[in-house]
Amino acid sequence: MTRLARADSVDAGVTFSGAESVARTGPLSAAPALPLPPVHVPMPSDLPSASSPTTRDPGALTTVIDARARAGEVKDASELVAASPGAVVQDQGGAGQRKTLSLRGASPNAVLVLLDGVPLNGPGNAVDLSRLPVAMLDRVEVLRGSGSRYGPGAMGGVVNLVTRDPGTSARGFADVSQGSFWTTTASLGGATKLAGGDALALVHGLRSDGDFSYRWDDKPALAGNDWPQAVRRNNGALLGGGLVRWRRAFGSTRLDVLGEGLYEQRGLAGPVQNPTLDASQQTGRGTVSARTVTTFQNGGELQVLGFGRLDSTSLRGSPFGAAPLAQLETSVGAEAVYTQRAFGRHRFLGLLSTGGDFLREPSGKNPGWGRLGAMVGDEVAFFDGRLLVDGSARVDVAGPFVVLSPKLAVTALLPQGFELRASGGQASRPPGFQELYVVQGTLLPNPELKPERGLLADVSAAWRASKGSVQVTGFAGLYENLIAYEFYPPTLARPYNFAAASAMGVEVEGAFAPASWLEAQASYTFMATQNLKDDPRYYLKSLPYRPRHRVTGRVVAGVDWLKARGEVLVQSEQFINRTEAVALPARAFVNLGIASTPWKNPRVTVAFDVKNVLDVQTQDLDGYPLPPRAAFVSLGVAFE
Repeated sequence: MTRLARADSVDAGVTFSGAESVARTGPLSAAPALPLPPVHVPMPSDLPSASSPTTRDPGALTTVIDARARAGEVKDASELVAASPGAVVQDQGGAGQRKTLSLRGASPNAVLVLLDGVPLNGPGNAVDLSRLPVAMLDRVEVLRGSGSRYGPGAMGGVVNLVTRDPGTSARGFADVSQGSFWTTTASLGGATKLAGGDALALVHGLRSDGDFSYRWDDKPALAGNDWPQAVRRNNGALLGGGLVRWRRAFGSTRLDVLGEGLYEQRGLAGPVQNPTLDASQQTGRGTVSARTVTTFQNGGELQVLGFGRLDSTSLRGSPFGAAPLAQLETSVGAEAVYTQRAFGRHRFLGLLSTGGDFLREPSGKNPGWGRLGAMVGDEVAFFDGRLLVDGSARVDVAGPFVVLSPKLAVTALLPQGFELRASGGQASRPPGFQELYVVQGTLLPNPELKPERGLLADVSAAWRASKGSVQVTGFAGLYENLIAYEFYPPTLARPYNFAAASAMGVEVEGAFAPASWLEAQASYTFMATQNLKDDPRYYLKSLPYRPRHRVTGRVVAGVDWLKARGEVLVQSEQFINRTEAVALPARAFVNLGIASTPWKNPRVTVAFDVKNVLDVQTQDLDGYPLPPRAAFVSLGVAFE
């Protein structure tokens, strides 16, 4: 298997897929990997999971983000993925508050989130990325576009959160951060030899009052009016959790066991037009998994994964009635993936998966359904691995729904570091339990929802050299019965089916490291969405919560003992329902930071960051104010 060399500098924290994906998983021929710029994230010493997008779907567009290089800057997974092309984070405002991810126009409920390949959401359920701290992550893999090789729930794409590697040597680490709104984050962990294998343990926590000041437009129909100032109340959060991981080799088989869980309390402040000063949410989650990887002398490899997950939520306060509104979601599953290299140019893949999702909720419906999936695929290499054709077909049964998901990708690796690729496929998903039956804070259910289906395609051209890379991608999606949330004041947001809709656009991204002391990345996403078959009042109007323009940029300059960084995130206005009558304004966030590593053994890092330097006053979702300017000081210590 071809490996990427460890980069000298990884603070940039982002890499682009395509040829890199082929290099990571190994081309089918003996052709060498293309040279990659030093800003690319190194792979860990262990083999990538068969659930990783870079392995299961090497022809897809996948951005890989190094979480370790940004541990002092960001607090949770949502901040890591926010700069990915085609990504839109929907934020209820403040540390520890709910944050979900939309990819290329698909709703957050159609983005599958994995933790080391273990699904954190069933089909149709959005994952709250604020619950996933950076402290436990090694890297994040964001596949955008059709994630049809992952079955129902991955129409918009896949986010695979890869936890820290236990490594082979003893080490310890601790991080603490203190900042505005009395926000504190902390983590403590270590790795050592245990029972003949390598073990890692980590605990983490977050606390925030969240009581920031903000301005808001109390008379949106009156142009030029003065915006009054208010204080955000009932916006605090308290979270604690941990992770343990153990792995050991038994001959040609490696066993990897993972356990992760958390408990969280948060206030539900509500939108500015309808604040809720006594509403709160308590959440608990636990995930356990075991994976075996067995290699065979004939070139085959078998990965077997088994997992179980519990999610409990309790909503309290006047919006939910006198008694707590409680729900418990349970999910179990197993997956076997076999790959076989054969005939010099083929890599065959076979997959079988099974499991079930169950929900206990106040209405007494207590839905549950079983899951069964199968997939076959073949990746064929031509011209010494310079042309790769990768086709697959997957069928899934999820409760009463049957889904067929074919996909085809072609990658051409050209001289001088150029690459062309194209892919297309079909993906579907049923509405999720939460969309159908469950009140989720300020989100209402809709039991009348129908399954959605999408036809998706993209084409890209890329150039990569030793000190940089550029990639341009065009994408298009045609949806039937698209499920999306809408907000009609003063009621709460609710999901609806859009009979037919489209999303198309362009992504441009680049990463450059012209010198050892300077690294930079930037991206631009243009996305146009439309209703195609709907009430005449909404025909050809934009889909809600889909901004047309997004620009991101990041620069890191300096040597190891003193580095400065700056980043920008610009987003155009977005509508909150299909009438286009009410919109969230455009916004531009600028973040600045400085970090110093005066000692290397133990490695001590001190950082100071200012978020939202321009003090932009804005809102997200259906009227949730986002925090104003904030400052944070971080201290990290690591030793081996």
